[in-house]
Amino acid sequence: MTGLDWQRRLTEILAFSIGFLKNKVFKTAFNGYAVRFSPFVENRLAVATAQNFGIIGNGRQYVLELTPNGIVDVVGFDTADGLYDCTWSEDNENILVSASGDGSLKVWDVAAPPMANPIRSLEEHTHEVYSVDWNGIRKDCFLSGSWDDTIRLWTVDMPRSLRVFAEHTYCVYSAVWNPRHADIFASASGDCTLRIWDIREPRSTLVIPGHEYEILSCDWNKYQETVLVTGSVDKSLKVWDVRNPRQEVTRLLGHTYAVRRAKFSPHRENFIGSCSYDMTVCVWDYRAPEDALLFRYDHHTEFAVGLDMSTLVDGLLASTAWDESVFVWQQGMDPRA
Repeated sequence: MTGLDWQRRLTEILAFSIGFLKNKVFKTAFNGYAVRFSPFVENRLAVATAQNFGIIGNGRQYVLELTPNGIVDVVGFDTADGLYDCTWSEDNENILVSASGDGSLKVWDVAAPPMANPIRSLEEHTHEVYSVDWNGIRKDCFLSGSWDDTIRLWTVDMPRSLRVFAEHTYCVYSAVWNPRHADIFASASGDCTLRIWDIREPRSTLVIPGHEYEILSCDWNKYQETVLVTGSVDKSLKVWDVRNPRQEVTRLLGHTYAVRRAKFSPHRENFIGSCSYDMTVCVWDYRAPEDALLFRYDHHTEFAVGLDMSTLVDGLLASTAWDESVFVWQQGMDPRA
């Protein structure tokens, strides 16, 4: 059996076992803020949490694993301030970065002893860091977006940022790399704009006044390099093609409060996942001729603010919320079943 065959078999086994987990929910000590599947290990995910809803208090970075007996806590890293986002290294399966309320970025090594962590604390932002995203092509750098209105470019082995992007006029809620181009990323801000950047250029290359209210999230389509989705306080998601930025491709309506995160599926070109302050998680087909809303999940009892889709297991979703819970489930199934 080849390496690829083994990989497929492991994925099949994991997908099968997810359907029979004894416990598909993990209870965190603090309020959930972000969840990310590992790009290397099929059954591993990271969860960023904050005490007292992220207003004041400590944080904890969890690393969890899916087992036939449920979701188990592998390691946890405690911080003096709440954590709002996290991202896995695309180069080392044990490296993880957390976005902190004190303006710092904590770099963790899951394989290192607890006393050795964090292995680095990057401290340049002057307000809360709300977004982190690792470059999936170059693999040696990542972005951070902050309430100080800036985005910064980092490498793990450098104590200072490589560049500061400072054109937004209000909080940066999301900054994400293009999955096809190593130098291009998008950012979403409370100034109601979506900006496209090329790190080889001195300024942003495109500004889209995407919504009338704050834009809390953005993500790139994994199959069409010019297509993005945004989620806003106006309760809507919009799909954009940067080749025609004056008008959105489509608008998705169905949430009843602000959309906190929007994610394109890594497996289905037309599928988008979203989570909202209305406490629901939705899956959409943005090209559907009629009803784009495919699934609505209402398993959370507080603001749903963290969502991810596994790149290694087709249809596997994870969400976290202020109700101190993490759910993992297969698309189309009941997360609570």
